[in-house]
Amino acid sequence: MKRCFQATNLIFIVVIGVALTLLTPVRAFAAPGLCTGVVCADEITRSAKNHWQLRMRLEDQQGHRERVVMDCRNQQLSPRGGLVDRIPATALGRRACRLAGEAG
Repeated sequence: MKRCFQATNLIFIVVIGVALTLLTPVRAFAAPGLCTGVVCADEITRSAKNHWQLRMRLEDQQGHRERVVMDCRNQQLSPRGGLVDRIPATALGRRACRLAGEAG
């Protein structure tokens, strides 16, 4: 009787654990949206006011994170300076503009 009770408890705990694992979203396992070299962009959205602007969050391999705006008409990132290297970040922004159909 005692072993049956322990087995039932164990099964119940495992089922609850699996259910909680499946129901809770885990952001750590999410893949980045777009990567070029050492820089990746997440949360890429189009500006509501200016359709030629893309807003994105950049992250490099050193862990630096930054929110930027890519002007697809002029092919420039704003702000022009920051923690994330601007050469691969600009290439990533140009690629995002091409994929969004806003290549200038």
